Amino acid sequence: MKTEWRIFLIIAAFLLFATALYGGWTYADSGGRVEWIGTVALLLSFLLCSMCGGFFWFVSRRIDLRPEDRPDGEIADGAGEIGFFSPGSYWPFGLALAAAIAGLGLVFWQLWLLVAGMVAVVFATCGLLFEYYSGTRRTAEH
Repeated sequence: MKTEWRIFLIIAAFLLFATALYGGWTYADSGGRVEWIGTVALLLSFLLCSMCGGFFWFVSRRIDLRPEDRPDGEIADGAGEIGFFSPGSYWPFGLALAAAIAGLGLVFWQLWLLVAGMVAVVFATCGLLFEYYSGTRRTAEH
């Protein structure tokens, strides 16, 4: 995690510099007016990278060093179980469809379509989140 937070915070520092440069440049070039769309987009990009870098820094302080973070780490040190990966699910498609419906409701400012899409987004998110927690539970007694 040490590498990740450094990369994100370096990019965030660059974006903050680019935000100041872009804002100053557009202010000087247009005669006293700042081009706000690009400036705000760069500022939000800086904040997003800072948030990701801060999260990785926060997590890296609480876990042991991974093999790729240690200078003496070997490739074989990273062997073993990585985690659980879903073999296949239809919920991401449903979530994307629900988000598209909500987006269409927002684009055309149809409140009923926006509400229906948001309800579908919540339902699809719950389905995706809890797909492996549904059904009956088997115990060792059976």
